[in-house]
Amino acid sequence: RSTLFPYTTLFRSLADELEQTARKIRRSVIQATHAAKSGHPGGSLGAAEIFTILYFREMKIDPGNPEKDDRDRFVLSKGHTAPGLYAALAHRGFFPVEELVTLRRIDSRLQGHPSMRLTPGVDMSTGSLGQGVSAACGMALGAKVKGMTNRVYTLLGDGEIQEGECWEAFMFAAHHRLDNLCVLVDVNGLQIDGSTSDVMNPEPIGEKMKAFGFEVFEVDGNDFDSLDDALQRARSVSGRPSCILARTVKGKGVSFMENEAGWHGKAPNDEECRAALRELGDASAEGGCTDDGRA
Repeated sequence: RSTLFPYTTLFRSLADELEQTARKIRRSVIQATHAAKSGHPGGSLGAAEIFTILYFREMKIDPGNPEKDDRDRFVLSKGHTAPGLYAALAHRGFFPVEELVTLRRIDSRLQGHPSMRLTPGVDMSTGSLGQGVSAACGMALGAKVKGMTNRVYTLLGDGEIQEGECWEAFMFAAHHRLDNLCVLVDVNGLQIDGSTSDVMNPEPIGEKMKAFGFEVFEVDGNDFDSLDDALQRARSVSGRPSCILARTVKGKGVSFMENEAGWHGKAPNDEECRAALRELGDASAEGGCTDDGRA
């Protein structure tokens, strides 16, 4: 990871590069879910900046050696947003970008939820909500016991934290003073059944995390400067875990998907795929909306 850039304001060239990468990830999410005719595009699109800044700026990783012992770890606790994670891994070089359109096929390495046994770069198999953050806590404690300096990051959804297991994990993290753990919560206000405030209101999330012993940072999760600032500050926290509440727009980047709960777990059809890719700056949208389209 480069330490040459200040976190108060990203250099324009770096910010441009990250923004272009996030757009590539979004296009890949659309193409992969379209090819699969299933999947979860909404949350994957909304978290594109989070995936981008973690894999292209923040984390200490090596695509050529994905199991390197001293690497930083990332656990996608909201495992259904696997299309976004896979897109980030592919564009980072863990496996060919062309493989993304095999999402959810029976013989694919890219199943509907992440599998550490199948996919290079995936640090934990997830899908059952709440279990991912629990595994991340174990990784962070293990690193401390071994005297390692690597960090562990995990991404949860605001709907996911309705699960009691999450709060057991948060209590565990604070009890063991896991200052090498950074919990990111994607707060987009929506889940499969509608608004989180209607289904089971998790707010005020920030106050609850503070009460559970976390150092909390609330940011615009679709803004690189805000995310970078929070991640840098989290690195300086000592003696307690950190939590970044990243407030995002579900479906971000595609106008007809934004803030629509219906796009939580529905794939775009041919027409919707072409429209989405055009909005995301793909001049060859027609060719990208076939089962063998390229991300």
